[in-house]
Amino acid sequence: MSENIRKKAIEMLLSGATLLSEPCPYCKGVRVMKDGDALCVSCGKSPDKEIEKQSQEVESDTPVKKLEEKLQSMTNELSKEKDPEKQQIILKSINLLIDTISKLKK
Repeated sequence: MSENIRKKAIEMLLSGATLLSEPCPYCKGVRVMKDGDALCVSCGKSPDKEIEKQSQEVESDTPVKKLEEKLQSMTNELSKEKDPEKQQIILKSINLLIDTISKLKK
């Protein structure tokens, strides 16, 4: 991994990017995503939007993937929520989702 790619990935993570569970379609490396832009920390490539869209469509067909997407959405919602009571409600929902996902994966 080049120094520039590593620095860019670190900057993205520090500014709120997330690690993606899907590997890079080119080298199978770890990717980070910020504002819809994915960056592979291994090869530095950002996949074409069409490749990205196709892989997401295929993977979003399973119930587990749909629940994982909902989990990501709720995690994002939790990070923005300031009200402690609403945070507790979101956390309970997240825990239920995690339990359900783990049961479906067995």
